[in-house]
Amino acid sequence: MGALTRALDWSSTSLGPPARWPQSLRTALGIVLHSRYPMFIFWGPDLIQICNDAFLPVLGAKHPWALGRPAQEVWTEVWPDVGPLVEKALKGESTWAEDLMLFVNRHDFLEEVYFTFSYSPIADEGGNGGMFCACTETTAQVLAARRLLTLSQLAQCATAKSVTEACIRSAEALGRNDHDVPFAVKYLVSEDGGISLSASTGVPAGHPLERNDVAAALLAESGGSSNAGTGVVLELSGRFATLPPGPWPEPPTKAMIMPIIDRTLDRAVALMVFGISARRPFDAGYRTWLGLAAQQIGASMASARAYEQQRDQALALAELDRAKTTFFSNISHEFRTPLTLILGPLEEALNEAPGSDDRERLTLMHRNVLRLQRLVNTLLDFASIEAGRLTARLVPTDLAALTVDLVSAFRAACDRAGIRLRVHAEALRVPVAVDRDMWEKIVLNLMSNALKFTFEGEIVVRVEDSEDGVTVSIRDTGTGISAEQIPRVFERFHRVDGARARTREGSGIGLALVDELVRLN
Repeated sequence: MGALTRALDWSSTSLGPPARWPQSLRTALGIVLHSRYPMFIFWGPDLIQICNDAFLPVLGAKHPWALGRPAQEVWTEVWPDVGPLVEKALKGESTWAEDLMLFVNRHDFLEEVYFTFSYSPIADEGGNGGMFCACTETTAQVLAARRLLTLSQLAQCATAKSVTEACIRSAEALGRNDHDVPFAVKYLVSEDGGISLSASTGVPAGHPLERNDVAAALLAESGGSSNAGTGVVLELSGRFATLPPGPWPEPPTKAMIMPIIDRTLDRAVALMVFGISARRPFDAGYRTWLGLAAQQIGASMASARAYEQQRDQALALAELDRAKTTFFSNISHEFRTPLTLILGPLEEALNEAPGSDDRERLTLMHRNVLRLQRLVNTLLDFASIEAGRLTARLVPTDLAALTVDLVSAFRAACDRAGIRLRVHAEALRVPVAVDRDMWEKIVLNLMSNALKFTFEGEIVVRVEDSEDGVTVSIRDTGTGISAEQIPRVFERFHRVDGARARTREGSGIGLALVDELVRLN
């Protein structure tokens, strides 16, 4: 710029030939031209502009035309924004602007740019002869922060519970950054290749972009998976009679269409149409950012689809579990009446059986009928719990005494099996509110399990009082449960294969019932 400044015919400007320039202008000009920081000065009544080499990228296509011309002529498009600041500086008041948005025509279109700068007065013999500016273009930093925020908001869409929700939330996130995405349209692509509108932002209702035939044509133009992550730039001007308006007076004339590929399905699952800002150059950074946005949208869709699949699977399993419980409940109701009718005569026959052989057979029959009756009652309890009909009737109870009484019924069985039964029950400070019938089923199921799987050693029952409540524990020295089976001990109908036990009796629902009854209490 030094050579151009010296070569310019300054006599044709209001500054006149350099020989008549004041010393203050010469000094300021020397500082500016020798600095590597972007600087310029406005001087004289016409505010003639002189800048250094570092400022040339800001001028763009205005260089070298701008040298020696009045500032208001050079910066016509931004003068309403910077003119008041210039006036303050000429009156002796320094100014400061940080990340100020301006629309500069430096590449034959109004470009959205940002600057941090300061205007300072330059004193002359007769007052302030002009002003000095040191500035930094912060466009890259502002765009990076803005675009990173949008990517972050798109990432939050991964919590969506359905693909439809993910699409709507993604469109809303893009809509909050209409400077970079003046409009966006998202279409879903079905397995058979059908395409339909899913969500949009910045597109007027009834616009052709919402039509499925237009979407199908765009999908064909997108190139499918070959252009995933890069996209195809689409000219809009000759395609649509009206264009989505965008945030600026000039509507966007270009868009990028980009298919979203699900690699697990090996096909396009969606098509994105991103409007391109009319006030930003569509450079490599802009294209790359739109690609990242599309990838994030695709990730949110994949996450939502996986959630939908898991939810559907859980619903199917729950429905199967309900059907199974309903089946057993119905069967149990059918069994209950005949079992009751069998038990009466059987108990009478057992009491009147004269011979030991007859009594032994009747006893075996009686034991198995009682076992079947317990199973029927347990299944009916489950059915009542699931239907919400079983509620706990809580009554203040001496839990220690009740537990000891229930456990004592197993002492004879433990003695016959050669197992020690130890009970440690502290006197409780206050009664505990429990459903006595439910508590009986809880204790009897746990004690039955302990006796069933313990062949030597002991069963220890403890009732302990503390500040946090009452703890009842039943511990045995039985065969134990492997670590991988522990998470499943409360699953209905789950039994550990190959476990050593005194009897093969059991349906795998005892501990599941205990779990449900404890929750009700």
